Amino acid sequence: MDHVIDETRIERRDRLRLQHSQAVARLLEEREDLYGVTGLADLVADSLRWSA
Repeated sequence: MDHVIDETRIERRDRLRLQHSQAVARLLEEREDLYGVTGLADLVADSLRWSA
């Protein structure tokens, strides 16, 4: 039973990570003035662009 719960947590975490990354990339596309403000956000957005 614990194995099923752990997989569910992992799947949820992965889904939330993807949603967050997509939201950051979308925000930076809409608001170019934000690019360069936060290095981590820039890294996420660039990573998604290169992997698309």
